[in-house]
Amino acid sequence: MLERLSWKRLLLELLLACVPALILGLLVGYLPWWLLLSVLGVLGWHFYNLLLLSHWLWVDRTMTPPSGQASWEPLFYGLYQMQLRNRRRRRELGNLIKRFRSGAESLPDAVVLTTEEGNIFWCNGLAQQHLGLRWPEDNGQNILNLLRYPEFSRYLRQRDFARPLTLILNNHRHLEFRVMPYSEGQWLLVARDVTQMHQLEGARRNFFANVSHELRTPLTVLQGYLEMMNDAVLEGPARSKALHTMQEQTRRMDSLVKQLLTLSRIEAAPAIDLQEKVDVPMMLRLLQREAETLSNGRHEIHFHTDPHLRVFGNDEQLRSALSNLVYNSVNHTPAGTRIDISWLRNKSGAHFAVKDNGPGIAKEHIPRLTERFYRVDKARSRATGGSGLGLAIVKHALSHHNSRLDITSVADVETCFAFTLAPRLIVPAELPENAKR
Repeated sequence: MLERLSWKRLLLELLLACVPALILGLLVGYLPWWLLLSVLGVLGWHFYNLLLLSHWLWVDRTMTPPSGQASWEPLFYGLYQMQLRNRRRRRELGNLIKRFRSGAESLPDAVVLTTEEGNIFWCNGLAQQHLGLRWPEDNGQNILNLLRYPEFSRYLRQRDFARPLTLILNNHRHLEFRVMPYSEGQWLLVARDVTQMHQLEGARRNFFANVSHELRTPLTVLQGYLEMMNDAVLEGPARSKALHTMQEQTRRMDSLVKQLLTLSRIEAAPAIDLQEKVDVPMMLRLLQREAETLSNGRHEIHFHTDPHLRVFGNDEQLRSALSNLVYNSVNHTPAGTRIDISWLRNKSGAHFAVKDNGPGIAKEHIPRLTERFYRVDKARSRATGGSGLGLAIVKHALSHHNSRLDITSVADVETCFAFTLAPRLIVPAELPENAKR
C-alpha cells in the first residue's frame, strides 16, 4: 500500500545510492569521487522523473500517470488521485448547475444571472421570451444595453432592492422586477409577468363602476315613486303609470343580474370538455319561434339551417351565444328590417351568421362592442332593455370553443355577426340503418 512521501524515505534512498560508492571507494580508492558520482546519478534520475511529470501534465492528455519508481511512485499516484477527485467534483458541480438551470427553466418567471456591473452570464427561456434576450448571443452583454428603460436603469444604479419595480415594456407587458444579491459580486434578477393581474384589476374597477351606474338609474326611479306613494295616495292613471314603471325597472334589474351571473359563470368556468353533443338545429328552431314572438311581425326573419349539423361543445354556453345574437338582431334593428340567420357547414367548419339590412354600426364602435356595458346608442339600449352584456357573454362563450366573434357592418347595406367552429368540433354524420347493414 502506497504511503505519503517522508523525509526519512528520501534519506534512506540517498544512503542506499551511496552504499555501492562507499564499497567501491574502500576497495579501489577515490571515495569522494565515487560518492559524487552516486549523488549525480540520484539527481539525474530525479531530473528524468521531472521530465516525465512535465510531459504528462502538458503534453500527454491521458488520465493514467507515468509509472514511477521508489519515491516518485507515491507522487504520481497522489497526483492521479487528486485528478480523479477534481474530475468527480467537476462532474458533481456540472450536475448541480444542470439541476439549477433545469429548475430555473421550470420557474414561471424570467430569471437572469448578472454581475454587479450588469453583465449577463445566464438567462432562462422565459427571459428570452419576455425580455427579448438571446442566449448565448447575449452572454457577457450588459443588461442596461439590452433593456433601455430609464426607470430600470435608475433602479439598478440606486441598488435599493427592498421593493420590486413594475415596468411596462414596449410590447405592452407589465413586468415586476426583483433583484437579489445571491453571491459575491453577482445578482439574481427575477421578472414576473403581471399583465393579467393588471388587466383583471382594471376590469374589476370598470365592472364595479359600470354595475353601480347601471343599478343606480332603476333604483332611483323606484325610490322616487316609493317616496311619491308615501307622501300621497296615487289613484287612477298615475298609480297605473307608477306601477308599470316600477315593474319595468324591476325587470331591468332582474335581467341585468341574470346576465351578470351568466357572464361570471362563463368567465369563471375552467377549460370545458368539448365532448358533449349539442343539437344546434333544434336550438335554432326554438330560437326562431322566440324571435318571431319578440318581433311581433315587425321584422322579416329567415332561418337557413343545416338540420344535420351538430357540434361538440357546451350546450349552455352555445345557447347563450346564439340567443344573444338573435335577440340583439331583433331588439336593435328598426321595424321592416330583414334578418337572416344561418347555420351551415363550409370549408372552415360550422358557420353561424346573423345578418340584417338595418342602419348599421359606425366603424369606431365595432372594436368595443364586446366590452361589458358598452352601448352604441345608450338611450335606445335602455329603452329596449339592453344591458350591454350580451356580446360580452358571446365573446367568452366562443373563446371556450376556440372561436371568436367577427363583426362587419356597412351602413344601410348589411351588418353581420358571425363565428365559425372548427371542423374537429363537428359531430360526424351517422349512417342510416340500411347503410350500416
